[in-house]
Amino acid sequence: MVRYGREHKQATRQRIIETAGRRLKRDGIDGSGVATLMKDAGLTNGAFYAHFESKEDLVATAVTDQLSAQREWFASFAPGREGIDQIVRAYLSPEHRDNPEDGCASAALLEEIGRCADPTKQAYTDSVVALVDDIAARLAPHDPPSARTAVLGVFALMIGTLQLSRALADRQLADDVLEQGVRNALTVLDATSPGS
Repeated sequence: MVRYGREHKQATRQRIIETAGRRLKRDGIDGSGVATLMKDAGLTNGAFYAHFESKEDLVATAVTDQLSAQREWFASFAPGREGIDQIVRAYLSPEHRDNPEDGCASAALLEEIGRCADPTKQAYTDSVVALVDDIAARLAPHDPPSARTAVLGVFALMIGTLQLSRALADRQLADDVLEQGVRNALTVLDATSPGS
């Protein structure tokens, strides 16, 4: 029997997490069985329990990983308010809408996360709060906590806008919803900015 080192096990675990994140966003939590998730990672079902206690454990870990990657993506935009505008426009773009497996875990999985066990909900909450706090620090650099609730509201607006746009069969209407969502989000942010 071949024994692998800690680095190999960690790399394998990370591959499972990343491939599971993409599959979960594309097919949903309920639509992604352990066998499919492991096959995506190029592994057998038997290897699953060497890395995770349960599917719920993998879901919580994958969602946390996806939101961490989203925080990194948001951090890649310009600093300050200019970056917030760029984030809103990129988030509410046809490209993001049309590629859910590469996009926001919240927009793809929110309804299902709401039905998950408390540890998954807590992992999601912690990750979303960190993401929102990053944006709040851009919006109100001298008092980020003062902007947290407003940013959460704008993030919720953006998630719902993206979900609605994805659900519409009429492509022009779906694009119009995204454009209106950008205007709505920026209007709320303008009203929330210090000095408004």
